[in-house]
Amino acid sequence: MIERVKRGLKISLSALFAMGLSMAFSVSAAPWDKLTGEELEQQLTQKFAEGKYSPKGADSCLMCHKRNEKVMDLFKGVHGATNSSASPMAQLQCESCHGPMGKHNRGGKEPMITFGRDTKLPAQSQNSVCLGCHNDPQQMAWHNSTHNLEEIACADCHQIHAAEDPALNPLKVNDTCVSCHTQEKADMHKRSSHPLKWDQMTCTDCHNPHGSMTESALVKPSLNDTCYECHADKRGPFLFEHAPVVENCANCHNAHGSVNEDLLDKRVPQLCQQCHADDGHGARVVPQDGMSSFGGGKSCLNCHNQIHGSNHPGGSLFGR
Repeated sequence: MIERVKRGLKISLSALFAMGLSMAFSVSAAPWDKLTGEELEQQLTQKFAEGKYSPKGADSCLMCHKRNEKVMDLFKGVHGATNSSASPMAQLQCESCHGPMGKHNRGGKEPMITFGRDTKLPAQSQNSVCLGCHNDPQQMAWHNSTHNLEEIACADCHQIHAAEDPALNPLKVNDTCVSCHTQEKADMHKRSSHPLKWDQMTCTDCHNPHGSMTESALVKPSLNDTCYECHADKRGPFLFEHAPVVENCANCHNAHGSVNEDLLDKRVPQLCQQCHADDGHGARVVPQDGMSSFGGGKSCLNCHNQIHGSNHPGGSLFGR
């Protein structure tokens, strides 16, 4: 198992660095924290090629790093569990993720793989380490996902040196998402919205942050299928179907929130009149003879109240 992990880590980084990077180079004498991103990749590639892992494993690392609380928090979570064969700590320990030590502990002369937004190592290189183990069907669409293409690192969302990863906690995952998705955060607090702001629903109920085969990384094959997971009464099939409903729920609704009732993009009747121009019956702004269904109550929905579809023999106009 150790050899498999070691071999997987070597291959994952080497494959990323191979294009345009030579394996034959002399190690720079400059301190590694002053290296450019390209120079850092070169040195790490060389270290993986040499594979000089510490025979003492984590004991060598903790000689210097044990005073760091964030480092020691690793042992509170699954990645630091020694009783699980799948845990990095049960394999090459710290070096499972941070790479072979080499001469790093001799005055910090050689770099280690570091993660997060403060490292110079590109997101793709950081993620290759994570994917060495997390290479399962849940990540099968990662390489074509928006997060990957936008060079988001796994460590930008996930916390490994922690007892609990907020990105995996249903009560905290929304905070992780909206730290970047600020427009959706604003929509969540509009007068009509899904209960995301109360953590009664999570972003991952609808989206797969690791990517999917559908638009917007939806968990289901289409937007409508995703909506129908909760709104099954709108699924149909109906005797009389409303074309925009069948086509896409987003034709009328903003799933993240709206200032209008029922998550509608626009108020009725303006929403309806995007497709239905003034046909001369009740769609008049100015009341005629003191009456107008246009501006009273729910406007168009006063009569067409089964707008998602109807199974009634007389429901061709979605009135029953």
